[in-house]
Amino acid sequence: MTRYRLAIFDFDGTLADSLPWFRASFQDMITRFDLAPVRDDEVEGLRGMSAREIMARLNVSMWQLPAIVSDMRKRKLAAASEISLFAGIPAILTDLQRLGIKTAIVSSDSEASVRHVLGPATSLITRFDCGAAIFGKHWKFRRVARGLGAEPADTICIGDEIRDIEAARAAGMDSGAVAWGYALPSALQAAEPTHLFNSIEEMTQRLTMTK
Repeated sequence: MTRYRLAIFDFDGTLADSLPWFRASFQDMITRFDLAPVRDDEVEGLRGMSAREIMARLNVSMWQLPAIVSDMRKRKLAAASEISLFAGIPAILTDLQRLGIKTAIVSSDSEASVRHVLGPATSLITRFDCGAAIFGKHWKFRRVARGLGAEPADTICIGDEIRDIEAARAAGMDSGAVAWGYALPSALQAAEPTHLFNSIEEMTQRLTMTK
């Protein structure tokens, strides 16, 4: 029997290579919402910050956040055809399905956008719970696990941001941080995930290990 019965994935930066799209859209978002200016040479430094630290640096208020997230979702959906899955993602999802490990996607992105980028791999996902708030993903983690009959102890939540690690911890679940997404590996490691995956091959090995 495998260690985990359920793997809950974030999408952008975890399964989908959307960081280039975000970088291209970043300065337009700053201008549109009159946020604190960030020079191009400062953008990389944001990858070492938590979501709350980034909000503070950009001077984003909590009341602005829903409008910003909604705007980015719309733009992301419009650009979905330009974004692809990381190489190896369909293969790992296929392996998990073959082993009887259920999979879910909990993302702040829209389900339409997620499904568009997944394409044929959509059929490999057991449950979608999209449109998650930037903060509070742990509630969705718990809801997905309950709906799929998985205990927190048998569930791993995999993402590319510090808030994904924090949400998994709040839900009483293991966390897997991927080193190829939005946040820097050093920042993820400092947040103490259960596992830090440096490659998709490493993630595959860990998830398919038996007890």
